[in-house]
Amino acid sequence: MYPDFQKIKKTILGEKYDLSLVFVSAKKIQELNKIYRNINKPTDILSFPLSNTSGEILICKTETRKMMKEFGRKFDNFLTFLFIHGCVHLKGFDHGAKMEKVEEKFRKNFGI
Repeated sequence: MYPDFQKIKKTILGEKYDLSLVFVSAKKIQELNKIYRNINKPTDILSFPLSNTSGEILICKTETRKMMKEFGRKFDNFLTFLFIHGCVHLKGFDHGAKMEKVEEKFRKNFGI
């Protein structure tokens, strides 16, 4: 069963935040990863802020299935983990201890 993306989005980004969630192929996410991050390989998730009140999260299910094993998580659990991660990025956080602490709070909130 898929997570309640809407509830997670509202909790992290707020009711009025306009968020698109797109599932893409490994080929497409690799193209975008190369363009926007200069990394020529597929990734599990990319987040793009479009404005202060809107953004987009792209997830590759193929890469998610590969990465879930490294994290010792089941698919739906890891998908939720990634979605929370993407939302926290859209909230303005970059990788690091502060972001990890914020993510941990939301993961606990949603049982992830």
